[in-house]
Amino acid sequence: MSNSPARVFRVAAIGEACSWLGLLVGMFFKYVVVENEVGVKVFGPIHGAMFVAYLVALVWVARAERWSFARFAVGAVASIPPFTTLLFELWVERVRRAPVLERA
Repeated sequence: MSNSPARVFRVAAIGEACSWLGLLVGMFFKYVVVENEVGVKVFGPIHGAMFVAYLVALVWVARAERWSFARFAVGAVASIPPFTTLLFELWVERVRRAPVLERA
């Protein structure tokens, strides 16, 4: 397994989105279904750790690939709404794999 910045960023983005899902399910059960805090107590810290891991990976990949500040800022903002880290990571991967047009 490669520990390249891009690979770590991809894993962190997916993990952050999955932890969002767990936290949202936990909040649904806490506030709607059974009023039990167990899901939030379990997934709250997990999501917090994954949020921080995503931001650290974002800084690492942004520096390694020399991203513009605008791309970095969009990546940071993508960490706030649920599941947006997945969309941002998919976009970054598509841009990374796009053929580069050489200048004449």
